[in-house]
Amino acid sequence: MPKDAVRILVTGAAGQIGYALAPMIARGIMLGPEQPVILHLLDIQPLAESLKGVRMELIDAAFPLLQGILATTDVNEACKGVNIAVMAQASALEQHAAPDCKILVVANPANTNALIFKEFAPSIPVKNITCLTRLDHNRALSHISERLNVDVRDVKNVIIWGNHSSTQYPDANYATATTDSGEKSVRELVADDPWIDSEYINSVRERGAEIIKARKLSSALSAASAACDHVHDWIIGTAKGTWVSMGVYSDGSYGIQPDIIYSFPVTCQRGEWSIVQGKFCMHQLTQEWLDFGKIGRSLRRS
Repeated sequence: MPKDAVRILVTGAAGQIGYALAPMIARGIMLGPEQPVILHLLDIQPLAESLKGVRMELIDAAFPLLQGILATTDVNEACKGVNIAVMAQASALEQHAAPDCKILVVANPANTNALIFKEFAPSIPVKNITCLTRLDHNRALSHISERLNVDVRDVKNVIIWGNHSSTQYPDANYATATTDSGEKSVRELVADDPWIDSEYINSVRERGAEIIKARKLSSALSAASAACDHVHDWIIGTAKGTWVSMGVYSDGSYGIQPDIIYSFPVTCQRGEWSIVQGKFCMHQLTQEWLDFGKIGRSLRRS
């Protein structure tokens, strides 16, 4: 039976990430090769002409899955009936989105913006509000892949703890990689503790700044790809025995301050994420990240 089209909102659609993301969604990278989509593209009035151009390009690409495009500078119009929102608008989505709308906040500071979103859209379930740390997760996978000279698909179960910033903790202690000799721990295969414990962590943390220095622009392509991966696994589900990193509403797991947005290892099934429980030894948080918890408590009081 034909599937009903899913309405997906991309805000800042004339910007770099939005421009990279829209065709990925239309090609089926986000929701699979059989799921029709309708794109809602939103940007500010000064970029109305650029937004018009993006719409024309999407039409000209003749994507078979793309069943409609709404390109607008009206936030309320853009949010009507959407099922998934990427880079979001809190109040308008609360009023106009579909009841089960899933939210992915990309704009930095992503964790803080997701928490602010929650405060200004209280009727949207907190389980439906997430922020992007999948870009850091993908970077962590790729750095290990390069180090071991294996396909990135043969590396799994890195973890990004914390914030999408230089305070994050890219954790390879539970990661594995599959080689010709079978699946083994990444630490065993790398056989270089200083690299795992220092160089690898810093390279993942600093990758975004490194890309900005090289191309004089932010990492729009990889961020768009990570957004697709995030939503794909959230909706379609994670592979058995595999977890991914998502910024989600803390329930106090692993001793993390409840009620802030924090990146945990999660598994997903039937459109729901769950924090992986009881497997890991948490590492000490930096003072900067602990201060972020104070920001969260201040927001709730205001």
